[in-house]
Parts: sequence; C-alpha cells; structure tokens
Amino acid sequence: MPFATVLLASTPPDVPGFLIIPFALLIGLIATGPIFFPHFWHTQFKKISVGLGLLVLAYYLFVLHDTHLPAETLAEYASFAILLSSLYIAAGGIYINANANATPLINVGILLFGAIIANVIGTTGASLLLIRPFIRLNNHRIKPYQIVFFIFIVSNAGGLLTPLGDPPLFIGFLKGVPFFWTLQHLLTPWMVANACLCAIFFILDSRNKESFTPRPAVQAKIEATTEFFFTGKRNLLWLAVIIGATFLNPSSFDWLPYIPLEGGIKVSFVREIVQLVAALLCFKFASRTALNGNHFSFDPILEVVFLFFGIFFTMMPALQLSAELASSPEFASKLTPSVFYWVAGSLSGVLDNAPTYANFLSLGMAKYHLNYADTSQVYAFANGLGQTPETLLILEAISIGSVLFGAMTYIGNGPNFMVKAIAEQAGVKMPPFFQYVFKYSLVYLLPVLALIWVLEIL
Repeated sequence: MPFATVLLASTPPDVPGFLIIPFALLIGLIATGPIFFPHFWHTQFKKISVGLGLLVLAYYLFVLHDTHLPAETLAEYASFAILLSSLYIAAGGIYINANANATPLINVGILLFGAIIANVIGTTGASLLLIRPFIRLNNHRIKPYQIVFFIFIVSNAGGLLTPLGDPPLFIGFLKGVPFFWTLQHLLTPWMVANACLCAIFFILDSRNKESFTPRPAVQAKIEATTEFFFTGKRNLLWLAVIIGATFLNPSSFDWLPYIPLEGGIKVSFVREIVQLVAALLCFKFASRTALNGNHFSFDPILEVVFLFFGIFFTMMPALQLSAELASSPEFASKLTPSVFYWVAGSLSGVLDNAPTYANFLSLGMAKYHLNYADTSQVYAFANGLGQTPETLLILEAISIGSVLFGAMTYIGNGPNFMVKAIAEQAGVKMPPFFQYVFKYSLVYLLPVLALIWVLEIL
C-alpha cells in the first residue's frame, strides 16, 4: 500500500495544500526573526510557535477528524523533547576548566574530544559542556573562527555516530532505525568530516600570532602548572541512566508496557518517565559550583522545546503531501541518493535539520511504497529491504546531509545559536548570519561536504 494511502486512511482523500503555510511561516520566522526583528522574536517566539502548532492540530482534529497522526506526532515530540532536556540538564551540572597553554594542538584535542562525547550526551550537551572551557582556555587569543569551527565540529559533525548525537538521528531511531545503524554505516564520513575540519582548524589556529603571546599574568599562571579541573562527577551517573533508558523501547522489549495506537504502533512512556526522573534528581543534587560555573539556565533548552512543538505539528501536512508526491512513479525515479544528499542537506542548512530529516525519510520510503509510520518498515528500509541496497544508501545520504549541513548556518541546528550566544556573552565578536555563511561555511565546510559526497554517496 502506498505511504500516502496509509497516512490518509483515516482522513479525507486530500490534505489541502494551504495547510503547509503555518510550517513555512514558522521556519521562515526562525530564519529571519533573530536577525531582522530580534526583540519581537525573542519575546514572542513561544506564543508564535505553540499557536501555529495548535492551529494545525485543531484542523486535523476538527476538520479532517484525524486523531491518529496527531497522537503519534505528540508521542514522538514528547520523546524527543524529554531526551534533549535530560541530556541538557545532566551536562549543565558538569564543569570543566583548564589551566594550560592554548596551543593549536590542544585546541584540536578539545574539538575531537567534543566530537566523540557528542555521540553520548548529544551535540547540545557537548556544546554546553565545552564551549565555556574552550573560551576560557583561549581567553588571551580567542577569535571568531575558533567558535565557528567549534560549531562545525562539536555542535554538528561530531554527533553523527549515534541517535543520541543529533536530533535528526534520534527521530530516525524513534521511527525504527536500529540504534547502532549510525555507528555501523556512518563511521567513515564521521572520520573524514572531523579529520578534515580539524586539519583546517589546525592550520588557521597555527597562524593566530597571539597563540604564543599571552598576557604576562596569564603566561605566569600557565607556566606554573598545567591542570584540568572537573566538577560534577555525580552527573556522569545520571547521564548513564538517561542514556541507558534510551534502549527501553517497547518495540524491542515485549515486556515493557506501552500505549497502543492504530496500525500496531507502540508508544513508549517508561523510557520517558525514567529520563524525566533522572533529570529532576540530577538537577536537584547537582553541584552548585558546576551550575554557577556554567552559568546554567533553562532558557536555551526551553527555546528548543517551544520551537520544536510548533515544528512537529506544523510539519504533519508537509510530510503527507511530500509522501503523495514521492509515490508517483515519475517523481520517484528522480530521487537518487545524490539528490537526497544535496537537497536534504541544503534544506537542513536553512531550515531545522530534524524536520528536514523526517520529511526526506518519508520521501525515500514513499518511493518504495513503504509506511513511514510503521517502525518495522523503517527498520527494513534501513537494512536495504533485503534486495534493494539503494535504500541503505538513501538513508545514509539523508542522515549525513541532515547532520553535516546543519552547520552551514546558525539556524541549521539547535546548538549553533546557543554557542553563538554564549560566545557573544563572553565578548567574542561573532560574524553576522551572512558573513558566517560566505566567510566560513562556503569556504571551509562546503568543500568537505563535497568530498564526503564523492567518497560515500556518488
């Protein structure tokens, strides 16, 4: 049965095209609001995002009389928001500081360390954990390019190996992509992307003439001893609980209780309860020294939670309409892995990469008349359908494009703006939106993305 038919089985035969307007409006505001009318956007974005999401939800419930898709979307959003929030809280209670000479090699080591731990605590958690120590370590020589490459590596490319690493991959995991699929199939592009970006950063950082001329007081302190300070070790236990709970999937363990939905869909709630409780206890017993040292605030994660509420619900009609389009033989024949890589990637750079991933996974599955809402069919798609290995390459293209292109702009991935804001609070003069793109993304990041396309997708 074609995917569009499955999704629309409980609704009128067609979803009206105008219903994608709230989604387009929200994404457009996310892109332009912080740049052109920042005060209005920062004070009103919660109302706008929730209002647009509720508008589309109301249309589905009261006009289309569809309760199945909204219920499934709510379950996905809850799992997504709870995991991100839990990781954010746990990482916020871990404080790292260093007294060392900030050489290019040490900076590369920090970026590589961030790229590794991003797969355990997420790009949001790793960015929050390391950006302030990274700035403090380089306080006598901090430059905008250092923060930009931190965004490239720690906030984006690093999180390619597990569903915990980046929001798009976690959505894929929730839909049925095996947890270790990313580690099995994306290790080579992860290594290529991070090795190339670190090499470029090392060259740029070696040219930073302030590297070896810190202020006398700073130099005296550095020469006295080289030390690393770590506060908040107990949070590592809570991190382990939060990450371990990720595997509590009722689709994998029959003994777990779940909420049944139409089509045999099992909605998890045990996993989410465990993660929420761990996050609450983590915050309650966190080291105040660590929280104060990180200037911990719930504002960044609340922004993500509110924005994604609107994104998840307004993108429902976009998913259905794109599935209808992809199920036509004429259009489906044009959807090659290279098309998925460049189009999904380009949109991830100017939109948010999580809904872009969901939309293109829907498109890719519709090409083979598969149901995006059926976790068993997503699992089969991720494993090449047994006889159609192209589906494996399509999912690789969507996954790599969605994650890596998220670094092309400040709005491609949630942590990007958070890192920018923290850096500006610390006195770093960050490049404006278009300067970030034309001076850094197109010059340094795009060639790396093209190389990965040639090596992995073409």
